[in-house]
Amino acid sequence: MSSAFARAGSEDGDSPIPTKQAPLGLLGVEALSNRHEDEVLAFLDHRPSHTVFMAGLIRDNGLANYCNRGTFYAYRDVEKKIAGVALIGQKTLIEARTPTAFEALGTLVTSNDAAHLIRAEAEHLDLLLERHAGANRIPRLVRSELLMERSRLSEAQDCELRIASALDLESVVSINSALAFEENGVNPRDQDPSGIWERTARRISQGRVWVMIEQGRMIFKADVISETPKAVFLEGIYVVPELRHKGYGTRCLNQLSQKLLDRVSLLCLVVNEENHKARDFYTKAGFAFRSCYKTAYFSARQERTS
Repeated sequence: MSSAFARAGSEDGDSPIPTKQAPLGLLGVEALSNRHEDEVLAFLDHRPSHTVFMAGLIRDNGLANYCNRGTFYAYRDVEKKIAGVALIGQKTLIEARTPTAFEALGTLVTSNDAAHLIRAEAEHLDLLLERHAGANRIPRLVRSELLMERSRLSEAQDCELRIASALDLESVVSINSALAFEENGVNPRDQDPSGIWERTARRISQGRVWVMIEQGRMIFKADVISETPKAVFLEGIYVVPELRHKGYGTRCLNQLSQKLLDRVSLLCLVVNEENHKARDFYTKAGFAFRSCYKTAYFSARQERTS
């Protein structure tokens, strides 16, 4: 799956969060409405490769929309400036510039029973999971991941890549469901059958799914999960198993990268740290390591124990 990132640190965005928690509760936290959109996007633009998922959702849907599958919140400092933004919902992410902002927004994460995925830079997710453990919510799976990005164009390579159409919907849903099950052990067609079809159909209608079809079979597929004026977040990159290591994937991903880098400056994706073949594939395709992340997966609607 795909999108989405979290960060907290010093005002310059480089220093790690101290482990000491600030006892501020929810002071300074507010739920956001669409009137805050420009202000929030300007804040998220500070680190485009880390915030592309949240910023892309806002550009697509606005701040308040059921398609976000969650609620956007902000933390404001004593000068009433935004110092942190969080999406609290089925996919949960935090972008914070100060430890205080991270602490305050982290309080919302612990009380969110709807979350099935929380993604953050590695050391920051560990802090959030400590809170979850105190609330008797233990993830069923935690994956260590690498955020990789690409910013340089390469020489064009021949590949009959095209934007997917509605006729490709069933194949794309099937592939994405299999990829999700491989990564986190849950098949979205079993857990959320209508949702996976609806979201995939919408993405195809937006022209954000790219495929290569050969003799009626989908050889390659990639989804543009989120896009901003600066960055694109890719997910669901797939090559049919029997044609892997034969150059198909590299050619198609290079061609797609060239098309996308004509309009943005960064391509971003997340790869399982333990999947060395995938890491080598993306490195060969021109992607470079950016940051260490972790994703925690939770069972749907967990009941808290006393």
